[in-house]
Amino acid sequence: MTITILVADDHPIFRDGLVRSLEEDDGFSVVGVASTAADAIALAATHRPDVALLDLSMPGGGLTAIAQIASEKTAAHVAMLTVSEDGKDVSEALRLGAKAYILKGVSARELRDILRKVVDGETHVSPGLAAKLLAFMTGGKTDPARSPLEDLTKREEDILKLVAKGQSNKEVAEALGLKEKTVKHYMTAILEKLHARNRVEAALMAQKAFAERPDG
Repeated sequence: MTITILVADDHPIFRDGLVRSLEEDDGFSVVGVASTAADAIALAATHRPDVALLDLSMPGGGLTAIAQIASEKTAAHVAMLTVSEDGKDVSEALRLGAKAYILKGVSARELRDILRKVVDGETHVSPGLAAKLLAFMTGGKTDPARSPLEDLTKREEDILKLVAKGQSNKEVAEALGLKEKTVKHYMTAILEKLHARNRVEAALMAQKAFAERPDG
């Protein structure tokens, strides 16, 4: 299967290098190249790519492009590739429909691996952004006396630990000897207990909480 990609970035040298890096792998085909949000929106409607890979700070705004492309479903998935580590940007991108928030600086191989996972239905936020996103989500206020994971059962916690490591539902099921459908049911319960909007937020909450626990 060849994954079709729309690339939108207003820096020509970076954009050209990105296109070459993606197409080094026969599994990827760049079907459109844009430098503005308006161009990205138009090209997505024309080519219907598997992934629209968007810069945040291009003319017209990457968030504007996400909102329209995601709402009109002109790309199967939307991913951000940006230098911004602002928790507000991460949260807003995910809220608008981005399935991945990737920081520029990843290797070409890492980027292709992430995009494959996105097409498979997974979500991704670059490591290191967990604390910033969680701080934004909570308004900088956290209760150190109570972990957000305290309401989880042992099985739910085991599942969440694997999800926090980036494993898919299928991989979690295989690791714990469960059916994939069962893992999905557990994830629904986990999201409700943590008041998380999606598995990305749940994973980020887990990474921070587990890191702060004495037993890791």
